[in-house]
Amino acid sequence: MHAHKQSILIAGLGNLLLSDDGVGIHAVHELAKQPMIGVTTADIGTAVFHAMHYLEHADRVLLIDAVKAGGNPGDIYLLDADDVREDGPATSIHTLGMRSLSRLMPAPHQCPPMTVLGVEPKSLEYGMKLSGPVKAALPKVIETVMRTVHCWTSPLQTKPTITMEPAPC
Repeated sequence: MHAHKQSILIAGLGNLLLSDDGVGIHAVHELAKQPMIGVTTADIGTAVFHAMHYLEHADRVLLIDAVKAGGNPGDIYLLDADDVREDGPATSIHTLGMRSLSRLMPAPHQCPPMTVLGVEPKSLEYGMKLSGPVKAALPKVIETVMRTVHCWTSPLQTKPTITMEPAPC
């Protein structure tokens, strides 16, 4: 009998036309240059319904998105997706869409656990470039993704620290 290998989805969320709102997409494009076994990276953008088939095959999901949580631009947060709310301390319109989509999954599929890697935006104005602080945080975002995937796939199944406190850059 073979042990089930975990399938991880890393989804980049956001809008590339609104500067820092596209940080998740920029991150998955960088991650695609460093493929990891058992990990699918997907540029979901704002088309969350296109993510349904990815969710059906994933055991765990890491959503990368701009998240307003009151920190400094470029701060990085690792949150349980259930902690991201429209009226809560951490907000992300795209994460809310993914959580809603998960409730629409057909039987027998169950929604996999979702974690949000959020980056505090500086600008959500029209523009295709990331602001300075968010662009500078991108290497730390990639490092945090790699560390999180390692935690999820290690034999000890250690859990990454879920925190609203900004990760040091």
